[in-house]
Amino acid sequence: MKNKLMQYMKEDGKLKGALLGISIRSVNSGEVILEHQADIRFHPASNMKLLTAAAALCLLGETYTFSTEVRADGEVEKGRLTGNLYLIGKGDPTLVPEVFEEWAIELKKRGIAIIEGDLVGDDSWYDDIQFSPDLTWTDEQYYYGAAISALTASPNKDYDTGSIMFEVTPAAPGEKPNISVYPKLDYITIQNKATTVSQWVEDELIIERKHASNTFVISGVISANEEPVQELMSVWNPTQYALQLFKKALKNEGIELSGEIEEGRLPRKTTRLLARQSIPLSDLLVPFMKFSNNGHAEVLVKEMGKVRNNEGSWEKGLEVMKEQLKELGMDLDTIVIKDGSGISHSNAIPPSEISRLLFQVQNQPWFQTFLNALPIAGEEDRLAGGTLRERMNGIRVLAKTGTIEGVSTLSGYMETKRNRALIFSIMLNHLLDEEIGKEIEDELIKIIYEEC
Repeated sequence: MKNKLMQYMKEDGKLKGALLGISIRSVNSGEVILEHQADIRFHPASNMKLLTAAAALCLLGETYTFSTEVRADGEVEKGRLTGNLYLIGKGDPTLVPEVFEEWAIELKKRGIAIIEGDLVGDDSWYDDIQFSPDLTWTDEQYYYGAAISALTASPNKDYDTGSIMFEVTPAAPGEKPNISVYPKLDYITIQNKATTVSQWVEDELIIERKHASNTFVISGVISANEEPVQELMSVWNPTQYALQLFKKALKNEGIELSGEIEEGRLPRKTTRLLARQSIPLSDLLVPFMKFSNNGHAEVLVKEMGKVRNNEGSWEKGLEVMKEQLKELGMDLDTIVIKDGSGISHSNAIPPSEISRLLFQVQNQPWFQTFLNALPIAGEEDRLAGGTLRERMNGIRVLAKTGTIEGVSTLSGYMETKRNRALIFSIMLNHLLDEEIGKEIEDELIKIIYEEC
């Protein structure tokens, strides 16, 4: 196998100028079968999520849930709440529009028709730094760079926190396309500068959010015969986003809010009206790992800091994460960790350390949960195949993908043609095209499958 791999690396022009690291181990013994530049530190991209998931399972556990509360600082008499209504977030990434609607229905059932006060959002469970230190500011507008808040919301059950869904449908040639948004809120402004054209064009439609605002600009062109284009975009200030969803739900149920929407802290004396627990971490790991959800990763980092050190920050969370990874056998002296998602180009991990972690976690009681959350190659079902559903058909591979500019990575578990169970980590850096990186990974996996 080594000769085949070396020949491939020497002859394949796609690798020219890029760096490649490989570490392959036996699933059963952990024995190193093949290494190539395996002790050199590479940018892991979303392979970092393997570390975040393992640390979170160690510290928080499979059954861990996030809580959200609705409280009041006044009394309810004759349908009137005399005082403020508080929405207290504690990191739950699974709040979708339907949840706010359910809360409004329940408040109405309890006889509340008028709130003579403000709707206040308390997101103080985490600190007020909402973007990871190395996030490129141009990425803030996209769902994968959304701000991290203890009070946030998602448009659907992929749980892309702090984001909304745009759908752009072509109109007649020469006319502006139709734009719909979910969830629909007055909180955002849309500037439609796009045009429908008769000729076929591909990837010519651009959706952008103006920096530090909720003004979205749709420009470029879309073909008249093209299918509707869907795009997730992040909102500015996810705390306000959650509050706006709650305000809309209250209005839909006929509950009048006389005051304003504000952000603030919960006073000492309040009464709990509603409480909700999220799905357990074991279930959250599925969209987290299958769809490579950056928001979940950073929430987990902050939650680890809050649980262990009573501070929901990247600084404290990464300290705790490193403690857990050390207990799992990783050599912290040779790795650099700057976030939980892998979006930072300052993260640096050798392939050998990732393959070591994947061997060590097999001994943990939560390993099956960890394994079940990994994308499965060639599985068409989104909740099974995830980011690998269109890759490596016919080969049994459960692995985490990773992609940022110039980087493509793939690490996980596989079975070879001879039924040999392997752990592998393939890391490519300094690529001119990340899509070429995926081709290289798939070709390397095929060689490993055939030769080992």
